[in-house]
Amino acid sequence: AHIVSTDKKRIRSVYDPTCGSGSLLLRIGDYAEVLNYYGQELNPTTYNLARMNMILHGVPYHNFTIRQGDTLREDMHADLKAEAIIANPPFSAQWKGDSDPTITHDDRFSQYGRLAPKSAADYAFVTHMLYHLADNGTMAVVLPHGALFRSGAEGVIRKYIIEKQNYLDAVIGLPSNLFYGTSIPATVLVFKKCRKEDQDILFIDASKGFEKEGNQNKLADKYVDTIFVSFFN
Repeated sequence: AHIVSTDKKRIRSVYDPTCGSGSLLLRIGDYAEVLNYYGQELNPTTYNLARMNMILHGVPYHNFTIRQGDTLREDMHADLKAEAIIANPPFSAQWKGDSDPTITHDDRFSQYGRLAPKSAADYAFVTHMLYHLADNGTMAVVLPHGALFRSGAEGVIRKYIIEKQNYLDAVIGLPSNLFYGTSIPATVLVFKKCRKEDQDILFIDASKGFEKEGNQNKLADKYVDTIFVSFFN
């Protein structure tokens, strides 16, 4: 949330395609004035929580648009180009992929040469988000660490994003066991369509910066600050 709002006092539109209860969307409001919030969530109960969360945090009804449905199969914000996009999609979720002809010809996925494999929709979410990113926007997505090096279709998509589009701006490696429900390490990928340093991609290894908290690892504030200093400088 901090990264996608860097150097912006006011953001016209923020978007999370897997918004859950909306907490990550609302977090952007801690760093910049947000005019309009957009989100989509598959789970109907969580979708209702997201809308309640907006109201409870003082966001007027006409300033948020949260939809319920499968983001990859039914894009409910088709015309949106957002200035800030963030997401923590479900890691390596299954999806229809090339078994659904409507997906095969969908502009969100079709230009990359391959579709994300049915067993791992990580790059389907990435390309969906890139499709909705404004030219002046910044996007950050949390993915499993394996998304950095898995071959096959994912390798083809990665290569296209880096070589043809030149949108990948930074890779931040996080510690393992940060998230409830999985112990695998995660990474944050940061994308921009208009990059300042367009010849290089910043890599930040933050995998050792954590504190133990019971059975989980915690990204303490001092380690978060170190990531910010490395990224912003």
